[in-house]
Amino acid sequence: MISLKRSRLVRLAVPARPSCAAGVRRTVAAHLARWDLSSIADDAVLATDELFANAVRHASTGPADTIAVTLECSDRALRVTLADPSPAQPRRRPVDGTAESGRGLAIVAALADDWGTDPPDVDDVGKRVWFSLAVREPT
Repeated sequence: MISLKRSRLVRLAVPARPSCAAGVRRTVAAHLARWDLSSIADDAVLATDELFANAVRHASTGPADTIAVTLECSDRALRVTLADPSPAQPRRRPVDGTAESGRGLAIVAALADDWGTDPPDVDDVGKRVWFSLAVREPT
């Protein structure tokens, strides 16, 4: 049985640029490895990557914009939250089989145990998009 003994929390501010996506993936993977969460790492990294790409593509308005990435882990679940400066809510779109984009939220929904949006923190703008994954035994 996994016992993390306490909640774990990591907060990052990442420039809202496509070139930063690889660094976000590496950082998430490194923290999950440190927390012995290899059994959910692939799903968590992919879902985070999809939300980061969506935030950069649909929510970034300027070169100084950042995306706040938060990893929270308890004994039961990992929750990953990305906060961006746009108040526009994410929405799943129907995508035909030949489309090259538009599947991000469908991928997150398929991988995650739950996902959704929250309003921004007090004195902040935009929104927070999150997903959660149950913590499982290492495989």
